[in-house]
Amino acid sequence: MCEMKITTALRTRRSIKVFDPAHRMAEQEVDALIRYAARAPSAFNLQHWRFVRVRDGQLRQEIRKIAWDQRQVTDASLLLVLCVDLRAWDKEPARHWQTAPPAVQDIILPAIDQYYRDDAQMQRDEGMRSCGLVAMSLMLAARAMGYDSCPMDGFDFEALARLIRLPEDYALCMMVAIGKPMGEPLPSTSRLPLEEIVVTDRF
Repeated sequence: MCEMKITTALRTRRSIKVFDPAHRMAEQEVDALIRYAARAPSAFNLQHWRFVRVRDGQLRQEIRKIAWDQRQVTDASLLLVLCVDLRAWDKEPARHWQTAPPAVQDIILPAIDQYYRDDAQMQRDEGMRSCGLVAMSLMLAARAMGYDSCPMDGFDFEALARLIRLPEDYALCMMVAIGKPMGEPLPSTSRLPLEEIVVTDRF
């Protein structure tokens, strides 16, 4: 399995739109990729993310129709819909802390309940933050393994939720397409200078 330094993956990661539709990822590669990504940090270690792997060709065609006809939906080797479990905090959170010392569990578990209960905005915000972290980890892991990726939010969220039968206590974050690129990527776009994006102490 091809692997590279994290700094190289960061420097060379690109959002690729054109993938080789004939390429197939080995199952062990897909498994390793998701395992790497799932090492991402999450609020209270709740791991709010859920990956819907879209394998059915007809379903991919249906998703492409509600995603501005973007070809990476059908052509990428791997298409993942990243979802947030909004009630992860209330679904046996102790299982995420079972290896922690009892004294730590006694502090963390009540704190989780206090932090999330009756605060739908916080449930959503923390879930989305965690899902964003796992998405970046997923794309960097893909790059380190020799693949390219494309994060996607250009689609009809309500239609996609219906197509994948999203549970009511879940929310959609984004899709990520992963595979082998066709041809050379477009030139890299410019990045803002550090003096424009870094503020010291206060605005």
